[in-house]
Amino acid sequence: MTPSQLTNVLSRSASPYLQQHKDNPVHWQIWGEAALNEAKRSGKPILLSIGYAACHWCHVMAHESFEDPDTAAVMNELYVNIKVDREERSDIDQIYMAALHAMGEQGGWPLTIFLNPEGEPFWGGTYFPKTASHGRPDFVTVLKSLSKIYHEEPDKIARNTQSIRAHLAQTLADAGIAAEPEEDVLGRHATGILSIVDRKNGGIGHAPKFPSASMLEVLWRHWRNTGSQRSGDTAMQWITALITGGIYDHLGGGLARYCVDAIWLVPHFEKMLYDNAQLVRALLWAHGETNHPLFRTRIEETAGWLEAEMLMPGGGFASSLDADSEGEEGRFYIWDKAEIDAALGNDADIFCRHYDVSEGGNWEGRNILNRLRAPQADDETEARLAEARGKLLALRNGRERPGRDDKILADWNGLMIRALAEAGASLGRDDWIAMAQKAFAFVTGSMMTGDRLAHAWCDGVTTYPALASDYGAMINAAVALYEATLNETYRDTAMRWMAVLDEHYADGQGGYYYTADDSSDVLLRTRHEHDDAAPSASAQILEAIGRLSMIATDFDLPAKAAAFSASLWGRVRQVPMAASGAVNAIDTVRQSKKLVLVNPAKDMIEAIRSMPDPSRLDLIARNAKEAQALLPGSADYDSGKTKGPAAYLCRGPVCLPPVFDADSLSGLLRQPAD
Repeated sequence: MTPSQLTNVLSRSASPYLQQHKDNPVHWQIWGEAALNEAKRSGKPILLSIGYAACHWCHVMAHESFEDPDTAAVMNELYVNIKVDREERSDIDQIYMAALHAMGEQGGWPLTIFLNPEGEPFWGGTYFPKTASHGRPDFVTVLKSLSKIYHEEPDKIARNTQSIRAHLAQTLADAGIAAEPEEDVLGRHATGILSIVDRKNGGIGHAPKFPSASMLEVLWRHWRNTGSQRSGDTAMQWITALITGGIYDHLGGGLARYCVDAIWLVPHFEKMLYDNAQLVRALLWAHGETNHPLFRTRIEETAGWLEAEMLMPGGGFASSLDADSEGEEGRFYIWDKAEIDAALGNDADIFCRHYDVSEGGNWEGRNILNRLRAPQADDETEARLAEARGKLLALRNGRERPGRDDKILADWNGLMIRALAEAGASLGRDDWIAMAQKAFAFVTGSMMTGDRLAHAWCDGVTTYPALASDYGAMINAAVALYEATLNETYRDTAMRWMAVLDEHYADGQGGYYYTADDSSDVLLRTRHEHDDAAPSASAQILEAIGRLSMIATDFDLPAKAAAFSASLWGRVRQVPMAASGAVNAIDTVRQSKKLVLVNPAKDMIEAIRSMPDPSRLDLIARNAKEAQALLPGSADYDSGKTKGPAAYLCRGPVCLPPVFDADSLSGLLRQPAD
């Protein structure tokens, strides 16, 4: 082992997370060839630390260990230390999180992985305390012990790396054997989800509790396809819990990442863009099914939060808000009853009753606002509560705000662009569609080289090339904007991105790798087929192909979707509960529907809005030329004969005879899936 002359170089990075660590006494390096070569030159193993800007326990480990000169000295002496932003390099995070699972450890962040100079992992964990506690060794002891083993027992290290690498190749990169999805794949998956839901509180399992949006979507789809009352009731209980519990910000809008308890009261207070994009879509389906004003209100509040707190100057959306402020988790969001009494005066009592506020508090002596016990009141009371919320929000805005990760990610922006476009079209909010268009324009204007996307943008610096998830999400965003505006530019851009996927990401088995063929700094090219908090990259791409096939003139798309469905299902069917996104995408491919409305009457518009279907595109033609373009080859459409309202439902390439009134249209849409 030779001495190293390294220094902390994170100030060179645009990542807000890496910038948080630029003043650490640790000689942090940025992931790449230079850092790996330094490990080879010095003979030191690599300590890889992966986290993200809004991560509470990442902050804790940083304060305890990375900011401590003594701990940093040990790290610098024994290791080449590399810091990675998991959102900026989710391909790196995917590989080493899978490696941690292969070691039998539970995942989470910060992710602490030890590698040889080739980037091959041999041991790891998550958060390590500075002082031994709760059965976990102190961090310095871990550092010294692993360094000793690395240098004195190389055969043991080699066995570990070989075993883990073989596991990674099998689980993340294996081609598998294609298998046609079963006829009732959605129903069987819904049954599996229903077997693990929390029937009392909603959602999946017990604590901690995540929104699990892809699983929730399975239930929406099953309800829509079959009329299953149990799926419908469970979905409605689930989404209602999300927007009445403490996981929802009742003053500023928006959803936190997860709850630490089973009843949706105590959130982990960080807010992520992707969670809120998926929340908007789920609320849109709930509003369509019930017309209940609460669901529309929550969409409006979340869109308001997005515009107020996440919208960047160029039109793109920031990634996340931190959980911590003033050195305390949740400090920005929690309340003492005395604060509320002083701010609201005569309205304090009614507010406290409806928002679960008490002198003793509902969490560590403080109060997390929620409406789990009083989700809805009469109109007069709701008006008073809204006025009270406005006063408290103004007061809260005077507090020190949580940090914001200003990094703009193509895939997360794609999720939100799609949500805003769909919600704007359905609820008549042109301003939301305009916000989606501006974000789309930012991505295409600032995050592209030719037809190729970058994954991330921050302060003018891009992380390139994009991941497959970026293309999947942005293609779906483009289709949603085409659906909302009929602007053919969006459809054409989506087709160009599909060509990029085929050229640089295709795996030769009908599917796609997560990384491009010119990504040179990953241990292996993986597929991304199991969901994280958002649908997997493969799920988003498959859905995008299915949706594009309804509006594009490329007649190869249906066959491409069928082949991809089989290759994807062949790899995920052994663990389908981790691949709800794939199941939803397969359902889109199988149940793809295009509804074209010509000269629609108001009640026909209301009919389709009241029957939302994630597998259906609703296209409203404004004139005969648009109608003809949307219905190529339809013998039933004749612009000279169809003067009044008409609706054409196309399933795959087959368009049914038109209907001409709202009742007939509703009957057509109610017909169960084949």
